[in-house]
Amino acid sequence: MIMISGILLIGAQYKPWGWLILAGTGLSLLFTDKKFAKFALLIVLSIGILGVTEINTDINIIHILKTGLLLNLAVLIPFFISKYYFKSKIISFPLGDVRSWGKKQYAYIGLAFGLAYLLIPFYLQNTGAYLNWPAGTDSSSLIKLFLGTNGLGIWDELFFVIVCLAIFAKFLPFFFANIAQATLWTAFLYELGFTSWAPLMIFPFALLQGYVFKKTHSLLYILAIHLTVDFVLYISLINAHHPNLLNIFIT
Repeated sequence: MIMISGILLIGAQYKPWGWLILAGTGLSLLFTDKKFAKFALLIVLSIGILGVTEINTDINIIHILKTGLLLNLAVLIPFFISKYYFKSKIISFPLGDVRSWGKKQYAYIGLAFGLAYLLIPFYLQNTGAYLNWPAGTDSSSLIKLFLGTNGLGIWDELFFVIVCLAIFAKFLPFFFANIAQATLWTAFLYELGFTSWAPLMIFPFALLQGYVFKKTHSLLYILAIHLTVDFVLYISLINAHHPNLLNIFIT
């Protein structure tokens, strides 16, 4: 029910049924295992915060600050309640050690870059989804677009992997926990602007990020992967809106 409410409330923006199912999910937790219920309620609370968040790619500074505040609350509230009220370490931020990365880790980042380079520009042009992002060419707009794409990329990992996956995996087999977080992640990015067939890319990526984190237990590593992909997204958006703009910098 958590996934259904997330899809309706965040992805489909079908507020009446989304809120109804989310409320029903919260009430149903009163009749489940107490330990599971109190942590699941944290995800329900965060989904409620996302439900009142205006999820789009507007780079107006007021919108950025307002949305940033709500998104941060969706991460920080579960973290602080879990750590200081529940006295639990389920939600943590293990950075990992960059010095431990080997050839395989760097090769995987290179693979992520290559696949992103092949898929993202084609997706944006083929579907016209790049129109869901702003098209400014002034330095201020380009800087805000860069900060926005990367900031949301970091938040994705913090919320869907560090918070949602950690809680789901505590009470479910990892396979199902990973599917749950990837479903919520896909719903969020669909509403953000990754429409059409983008979920066919996002869902597998979210699953892989969850799996990589399970194997590495390194927040820095999954962030490196994600920000590599976001760099391709940023350049692809600029090129889709203004094909000649990048040529000016190259020449």
